[in-house]
Amino acid sequence: MHLPVELLYAVSGLVVGFIVGLTGVGGGSLMTPLLILLFGIHPATAVGTDLLYAAATKTAGSAVHGFNKTIDWRIVLRLAAGSVPASALTLWYLATSGTQTAGAAHLLATILGSMLVVTALSLVFRGQIARFARSHREMPPGPQAVLTVITGAVLGVLVSMSSVGAGAVGVTVLLLLYPKLPLLRIVGSDIAHAVPLTLVAGIGHWAIGDVDWHMLLSLLAGSIPGILIASRMAPHLDERIIRWLLAAVLTLVGLKLVFS
Repeated sequence: MHLPVELLYAVSGLVVGFIVGLTGVGGGSLMTPLLILLFGIHPATAVGTDLLYAAATKTAGSAVHGFNKTIDWRIVLRLAAGSVPASALTLWYLATSGTQTAGAAHLLATILGSMLVVTALSLVFRGQIARFARSHREMPPGPQAVLTVITGAVLGVLVSMSSVGAGAVGVTVLLLLYPKLPLLRIVGSDIAHAVPLTLVAGIGHWAIGDVDWHMLLSLLAGSIPGILIASRMAPHLDERIIRWLLAAVLTLVGLKLVFS
């Protein structure tokens, strides 16, 4: 008995949403490689579809953080000043070079795999990085602002080409740049910045022709219940074990994408 592909997408969304709800790891770190390796989706289509999926889920998360006043809009604007133009330039490059070719598939898969390994490392060492940052003095406002814009530009390129990095790389760098800021405000600011970045990148991929809307709606239908279920179960589970297991899986999947 063969299940409809839309149902399989929804089940995948449910699983990814559940893991995101437990660990806070960005859905792109899980969804994009799942679409490529399990369903055989072309990397460009997987990235483009996941970017709009992330824009929808990050909007909900940003609304919650905004309601709780855990967003530093100064940081969001600095990041967006770098990421949005960089994303637009990256999308222009992808549009002119073509995204559905074998060469583009290899390039996007390699970047995605590398970002998954970086995400795994950030999961394992984020606590140590946060302690290191808190033990050092915060840099002057000028260099801090410039480095935040540069960080946004790097994220704009990476996220537009892999749909991964806004959470893992963004939070880790912000911990180093703003060591005196509470972690909740760093996470909230990073999520709020991910909304315009993933929306611009997702719309760009849609214009290129890299978005599967039926797949996107099925993924969203599954992921929302998954996040809600995980939020109820999270207090009763050991998040550290899940985080280490997830880091191991992301490393293996990342290496497979890089060397395949």
